[in-house]
Amino acid sequence: MKVQPLHDRVLLKRLEEREVKRGGIIIPDTAKEKPQEAEVIAVGKGRTTDEGKVIPLELKKGDKVLIGKYSGTEVTIDGTEHIIVREEEILAIVSK
Repeated sequence: MKVQPLHDRVLLKRLEEREVKRGGIIIPDTAKEKPQEAEVIAVGKGRTTDEGKVIPLELKKGDKVLIGKYSGTEVTIDGTEHIIVREEEILAIVSK
């Protein structure tokens, strides 16, 4: 299924954090915090001003970004968990 976000919204997929075991303790999935790093899957056309001018988003498909733990709306697309957020909810672009 192809999903195209509207306006200034961005479709993200959370990146799984590497599991680190310390002292033999394994933390169950229910106790783990949500990862804050995500990959941009699709972006909307941009934000529309009061004058009707469209301001394009700074993000593009494939960018790695940081988001808040509880940001956006979680959706399931083709059995995979995704998040839809507004551009203003994205905290930073991660470059390596």
